[in-house]
Amino acid sequence: MELILSVAIGVMTACGVWLILRPRTYQVIIGLSLLSYAVNLFIFGVGGVKTNMPPLLSSSVPTSTLADPVPQALVLTAIVIGFATTALFLVVLLASRGLTGTDHVDGRSDRK
Repeated sequence: MELILSVAIGVMTACGVWLILRPRTYQVIIGLSLLSYAVNLFIFGVGGVKTNMPPLLSSSVPTSTLADPVPQALVLTAIVIGFATTALFLVVLLASRGLTGTDHVDGRSDRK
């Protein structure tokens, strides 16, 4: 399970970096979102990947087999903040496109 999670984090990070380096603003925003999702997966994985374990404490379950809830709370908070930031970026993108007439990062529509 850890190998799959590591590969997913690596692929999402690589795609996010590639999209951030693209010339259009929308692609940069999607790249930032992918990077934030990769970081969220990384933080979630730090809490421990446990399978077939009950989520509730009982006397028969040792506490060492439970996942840490703090990274899960951090990821939940990061998802909410990331959604709000993405919405703000999209509003700025629309305003910038309306003012400049292009959605390129450098403001030029032709690539020379």
